[in-house]
Amino acid sequence: MNEINLKKLEYDKIKNQLIAFTVSSGGKFLAERHQPSSDEAVVKEWLKETTEAAALLQAGTSVPLSAMEGIEPFLSDLGKGKIYTERELGHLANWLSSVGHMKRYMNDKRQIAPTISGYSDSMNDCPAMREQLERCIRNGVLTDQASAALADARKHMMLTDSKIERKVSQTLTKYRHSLQEHLVSRRNDHYVLPVKREYRKQVPGTVWDESASGQTVFIEPDDVAELHAEMQMWKAVEERERMIVLSGLSEMVESQGEQLKWNLEVMASFDFIFARAKLSRTWDGIRVRLSAHPIIKLVDARHPLLGKACKPLSVSLGRQWRQLIITGPNAGGKTITLKTMGLLALMVQSGLLIPAGEGTVFGIFEHVLADVGDGQSIEHSLSTFSAHMATVKEMFDVAGRRSLLLLDELAAGTDPGEGIALSIALLEELLERGSLVAATTHFNEIKRFAAQTPGCANARMAFDPVTLRSLYRLEIGEAGDSFAFAIARRFGLPEHVVARAEERATTGDTDKNGERLNLESKAAFIPLPEEDEEEDDGFEGINESPAKEHNGRQTTVSGAGGEQEEFDANQGPPANRPLQVGDSIWIPLLKCTGTIQQLENSKDEVVVEVMGKKLTLSSGQLSRELPL
Repeated sequence: MNEINLKKLEYDKIKNQLIAFTVSSGGKFLAERHQPSSDEAVVKEWLKETTEAAALLQAGTSVPLSAMEGIEPFLSDLGKGKIYTERELGHLANWLSSVGHMKRYMNDKRQIAPTISGYSDSMNDCPAMREQLERCIRNGVLTDQASAALADARKHMMLTDSKIERKVSQTLTKYRHSLQEHLVSRRNDHYVLPVKREYRKQVPGTVWDESASGQTVFIEPDDVAELHAEMQMWKAVEERERMIVLSGLSEMVESQGEQLKWNLEVMASFDFIFARAKLSRTWDGIRVRLSAHPIIKLVDARHPLLGKACKPLSVSLGRQWRQLIITGPNAGGKTITLKTMGLLALMVQSGLLIPAGEGTVFGIFEHVLADVGDGQSIEHSLSTFSAHMATVKEMFDVAGRRSLLLLDELAAGTDPGEGIALSIALLEELLERGSLVAATTHFNEIKRFAAQTPGCANARMAFDPVTLRSLYRLEIGEAGDSFAFAIARRFGLPEHVVARAEERATTGDTDKNGERLNLESKAAFIPLPEEDEEEDDGFEGINESPAKEHNGRQTTVSGAGGEQEEFDANQGPPANRPLQVGDSIWIPLLKCTGTIQQLENSKDEVVVEVMGKKLTLSSGQLSRELPL
């Protein structure tokens, strides 16, 4: 599952959404590295984690996840003998408080989330160390409770500072006639008086600065300087005691280094697990059943990037057939069907809950490869066909029973005859290898191959022949038509051009004996056994059987939803009499029957009722011979 194939199926967009739901750098790192797994045990564990996390979010409680700002760089310095600052140790104390909060939260949720709650058992919020840090550090500053010697030094500093203030007040009065202004300022942490330059000699002391004009000098009086020296001594004592306290606290933290790093890993894992759950809830995802066999059964599945307006998809692959050839008009949803199957398989194997209905089943695939898009590249000198062949070669290198291969537009980009022959040969080889294949095509020869080959099935995207619009519904069991002529008429191409095209294409709808091609799948195939490795929940396989059994004039057909219907195969009008109102006729263009409502006019047109609506068609578009 290389990055190119993942990008073709838009897995990178899902991954970017997942990353956006993380709140910590550790969780983001896990999300960035995350890839689908082909290990069934790992996938089961991931799905269980995501399901439990989603249940906690569903319960409406706030999960105390931590952003862990600054914690990773802090822990990376452990073991280097570093003395940490008050700010760093304060951050650590706050983070340990978050660890304890998360541990208590998960312990209270064991009934809802027994698996992920157990992960918190290995965390340790180091209560003794946290209490010591909180006692010694407050608002990024060491407290007096951190050390008796530190408290004593600070007490002497306060007393000395009071002495300095009193002495400064005295000097203001003593030298008031020599001052430029009656105020005290500070220069280089020294208390100074603004003395007029001409009275410099009258104020004994040290000059620390002068004004820009040079008329004022700032002098620290000698009697204040003695007290300042005393203050500096006590500051040095305080700094020495501060470093002693921080060294002790840092040594204590170092002793818990392994536990702190483990806490970081568990908290990052919680962030990543809940990010998967948050993302899954955006599309109301469900946990699918996993099968021991490489199969896919989608029930009302939706493409996660298309929103809830996306039409649901139901499809099966792997039980009754291992290859599904999907046909239908352009822009009818064929490529989206392939992408949905592939992307959802990748998401399941990434531990995500997917937008689908109950009864959806997935096997585990070792390879999910897609040939979607034309793949042209000027940089790599690849044409459309060359790009297809490069991707197919990659598929052949890994194709096996646990490979899901998605091929868009078989036989495209080259001579149709050669492309069709090559495509059928590829399908035959992949069928022998047992790979699951879903492919799209417009060519009847490939549809015929699917209809006549055991293990293959045709499917079509439903199309409204009246409105000439796709219904975006996959119907398994019958091949679809591209409706090129009908769509051409809809876009206003000249009628005589479309009619001439229809005449040229007529021979393509019959075989060499002049009989109409039957592209409905009838091939028998031995399905996989029904039992799954996981617990049995009554899954009975897929109901959309493509087979039809004929008994006289009664025909039984499995519909798109699996329901059984019966209809009377009426005979078309005899060839030796003209068409009459009420005759049932076959419309090859629309692949359906209609009833004549009005006979042909001067323009050789006939009004036909199709699916409750009246259409005006040329008589050349109608056939008296109804298909069996």
